[in-house]
Amino acid sequence: MKPTLLTLLLLSPFASAEPLFNGKDLSGWTPDVPSADGKPETPPSFIVRDGLLVSKGDPKGHLVSDKSYSNYKLEVEYRFPGKGGNCGVLIHASEPRNLYKMFPKSIEVQMNSGDAGDFWCIGENIEVPDMEKRRPRKEGQNFGGGPADARRILNLNDGAEKPLGEWNTMTIECKGDEVIVHVNGVLVNHGSKSTASSGKLALQAEGTEVEFRKLELTSLK
Repeated sequence: MKPTLLTLLLLSPFASAEPLFNGKDLSGWTPDVPSADGKPETPPSFIVRDGLLVSKGDPKGHLVSDKSYSNYKLEVEYRFPGKGGNCGVLIHASEPRNLYKMFPKSIEVQMNSGDAGDFWCIGENIEVPDMEKRRPRKEGQNFGGGPADARRILNLNDGAEKPLGEWNTMTIECKGDEVIVHVNGVLVNHGSKSTASSGKLALQAEGTEVEFRKLELTSLK
């Protein structure tokens, strides 16, 4: 018997994509901005403007998803509308303000202009091939996610980003303890043996304005 379209969809390895941003407000997300504690007059670090989710860059902090996720593909479309600078997508986020009383325990997928796709370990850890080459450390430093550890893992390709002002697409696949990152279709990182395989998502406000027009998650079966 010929399978129906519904059967094919149910057997598909991918579920339907779930938009994480509705283009209208920050429903499903909660800001965590340490400098705003007890100061309701503090200007927001994250806003919606012209249908875009905007990280203003300052005050510094994070926009954290209300839900936790595991085994997914996250597609993010972003751009720096003005000058280049720093931002990031944090995956497997858990304990808030774990590092420097600012960063949640997580693995950061770097969006810093020119370095998109680097990993930064924040209280968690992940491994890549050529660790000694791609994870610079000082004498006596350990590989890890603590404040004294070698936390940065260099990407595989620094040339995947588009010129400033243009839209970039970053795809992050989390499958078990693996994390695979593409920027504009180019493989920029692939780690394994992650110490976390589930958690919340977070967007950074880290000094530079960044616009997001798409945040879409697809569960991986």
